[in-house]
Amino acid sequence: MPFIVLAIIIVIVLWIVVSCIKIVPQANAMVIERLGGYLTTWSVGLHFKVPFIDRVARRVSLKEQVVDFPPQPVITKDNVTMQIDTVVYFQITDPKLYAYGVENPIMAIENLTATTLRNIIGDLELDETLTSRETINTKMRATLDVATDPWGIKVNRVELKNIIPPKAIQDAMEKQMKAERERREAILRAEGEKKSTILVAEGNKESAILDAEAEKQAAILRAEAKREATVKEAEGQAEAILKIQQANADGLRMLREAAPDQAVLQLKSLEAFAKAADGKATKIIIPSEIQGIAGLAKAVTEIAKEQ
Repeated sequence: MPFIVLAIIIVIVLWIVVSCIKIVPQANAMVIERLGGYLTTWSVGLHFKVPFIDRVARRVSLKEQVVDFPPQPVITKDNVTMQIDTVVYFQITDPKLYAYGVENPIMAIENLTATTLRNIIGDLELDETLTSRETINTKMRATLDVATDPWGIKVNRVELKNIIPPKAIQDAMEKQMKAERERREAILRAEGEKKSTILVAEGNKESAILDAEAEKQAAILRAEAKREATVKEAEGQAEAILKIQQANADGLRMLREAAPDQAVLQLKSLEAFAKAADGKATKIIIPSEIQGIAGLAKAVTEIAKEQ
């Protein structure tokens, strides 16, 4: 019997010792109280507490947390009631303030978010509310961050998840969006037709340019051919004249080399006179030597007739 009692005592002592050993995991903290008052905050690692005197008052997660609050009714500056739901990203920076600052931190953040949202939206009209999400997010984050500092909470950012205007306004917005889509579609069609017309015009222009270039080249080639023919003809005439002159020169040279007598020279003069007489000139001046020869030729002819 004493052995059983001793064993029970040993088990109880071991349980008490084990319960006094605490391990705080990463990104967590523990708020420790001694006899009901705050003692310390344990961070990551192995810790020991005094049995029956110290206790873990609160376990706190230091990770960033996300809270999605349900839609809140808000009224804009132009008296339009809409539903807005928000998402708040926050992180606990001081476990002691978080444990003793406010009774229900999440509910406190929700109420504070709703109040801040109503204040901000109340200064904006409907159009500004729909187009100024980033501005609203920034203002809410700044306001909530200052308000939650005494609670050991840091608000990292606030997002407006949905902005739900009244049904009538939703219908009007849908009609406006439909009209805008139709307008853009019409613009796109007009742009397409314009581009098509431009492409056709460009094609016609290029075709006309190519035709003009072809005609120009053909005209140049015709002119070049005509010029070449004229040059060839002129060269042929010049060559013929050159050959005639060369033949005359050769004849004179040969005549000079043959040393003709006076009778031959007079005969050549008669031939030249005959050629001159065949021309179209109305007046012919005959040298005296040729006149004498002509008289001699006439006398010879008369004598031949008498005989």
